[in-house]
Parts: sequence; structure tokens; C-alpha cells
Amino acid sequence: MRDTNLSAEPNSHQAIITREFDAPRELVYRCYSEPELLKQWLGPRKYRMTVPQWEFRDGGRYRYVHADDDGNEYGFRGVFHGTPSVKDGILQTWEFEGVPGHVSLQKATFEERNGKTVVTADAVWQTVADRDATIDSGMMEGVEDGYSRLDDLLEQLQAAPVPAGR
Repeated sequence: MRDTNLSAEPNSHQAIITREFDAPRELVYRCYSEPELLKQWLGPRKYRMTVPQWEFRDGGRYRYVHADDDGNEYGFRGVFHGTPSVKDGILQTWEFEGVPGHVSLQKATFEERNGKTVVTADAVWQTVADRDATIDSGMMEGVEDGYSRLDDLLEQLQAAPVPAGR
């Protein structure tokens, strides 16, 4: 398992997560930007994910929902800011619908290093208490499980044969 690193300084509104993936950055970016790929890895394995709204553009809204086997649903929503790109990253707000009004601003960047990609997720919450509550809620377990699933998906996508003519 690769290391997922969390930096969360005391009394700060910010948390930074970094993780290296064994894939080119364009492919990692696709897994973040295409809803059919995103729902295959984002979040813990124990949940199924749907993406009822995905407007991947400046000002576009998104919503995705995790559901467990008992029918409980956990929705997340936000707005994309700026033009998402593999070069400049993805800037978005993020809000858990179960605790409305506690919005964070998150930026994911993708840096290629020798055929691998380092993803940096930089998030800022409105208050230190909001940031700490998010971390304490088990955020890193979900992130690590999702990143493990992303490793599996990237391996699968890289092993897939390339269609003729490409």
C-alpha cells in the first residue's frame, strides 16, 4: 500500500493530502473528471456511488451520493470554480449534505514525476472546528480506501487493450 500523507497543522483551517499513483497524470485526471470513472473509486468500498449531477466546468454544479446496504444515503455537493484542467487542477467547493452550511474549498492538483502522478488535495474549511470535525469523522479511512480503489482502477485501465486506430 502506498503512503497517503495528511498535513493538518494545529489551529489551521487547512488540510493537505498527498498521494502518489503509478499512472500518468492524464489518466489520473480522467479518473477525477469523468463521473463513470469517479464512481468506481471515490469513497469507501462499502458504499455504492451514484452521480446524479455532474457539470464539469466553471460554475458547474455536482452532486454524488454514497449508499450503504441498508439504504442509507450520504450526499455531497458543490460547485466547480475556474476551468478544470490536468495542468491547473480542479477547484471546487465541497459540502456534506448531512451537515449543511459547513463548506470547504478544495483544490486537487496532478504532478507527473517519472511516469507516476502525485495528487495533492488542498482543502480549506470555514473554521478550524469544521476542519477538525471532518478529520475526526474518519475522513482518512475513507480517503485511503478510495485511493486503494483508485490504484486498482488505474491498474485495470492501463492493462486494457488500446482499440485499433489509436
